[in-house]
Amino acid sequence: MENGSLPRHVAVIMDGNGRWAKKRGLPRTLGHKAGTENVRRIVKYCSKKGIKYLTVYAFSTENFRRPQDEVGALMRLLIQYFNNETDELKENGVRLNVIGDISEFQPKVREAIQNGLDKTKDCDGLVFTIALAYGARAEIVRAVKSIIDEGCEVTEETVSKHLYTFDMPDPDLIIRTSGEERLSNFLLYQAAYSEFYFTKTLWPDFDESEMDKALEEFAKRDRRYGGV
Repeated sequence: MENGSLPRHVAVIMDGNGRWAKKRGLPRTLGHKAGTENVRRIVKYCSKKGIKYLTVYAFSTENFRRPQDEVGALMRLLIQYFNNETDELKENGVRLNVIGDISEFQPKVREAIQNGLDKTKDCDGLVFTIALAYGARAEIVRAVKSIIDEGCEVTEETVSKHLYTFDMPDPDLIIRTSGEERLSNFLLYQAAYSEFYFTKTLWPDFDESEMDKALEEFAKRDRRYGGV
């Protein structure tokens, strides 16, 4: 694939961890663990391919409604990820970024996240963004409130500048695994001209070859942004 046909920014809705576990007779928590391990693989591969931005939807605002034992397991996985993976990310020049409102997370979770952000803040390779306690509607409301408070004129530009993603390009390609075909409150404003790729592959099974399929499909698309 020509480097020029690569998307600059890939966003992924990582879906199917629970179904992956159920197919194997395992608890859902082990599905989330397998999904977390797959994040490592895909981050490495995107960095190797030369993609500049990778954003993954890890925990939505709606996920707080899940059973408390599952939410607790997800929080423990987050702590483990930010504590155990950041050294390797730094070695590979990957800069961690987080979008969303993590104020409701327990202090130990927020501390692990902040340590990971601090450790990789000077890296200049792939920008790996994790959406945590993220909801696109809440993000847009937050942006509009900030614009009103600052007395700015409401334009597309000012809205974009007040989103969590103000310092990155909109996603060129949005991938959703597991066969579902919806955005589920993910990057609604930023997705205006994104290309979409849906696959029935469950997230823990979405490996390098599956990513290549998505990138090859993207390279075939004719992006006209509403023009002829």
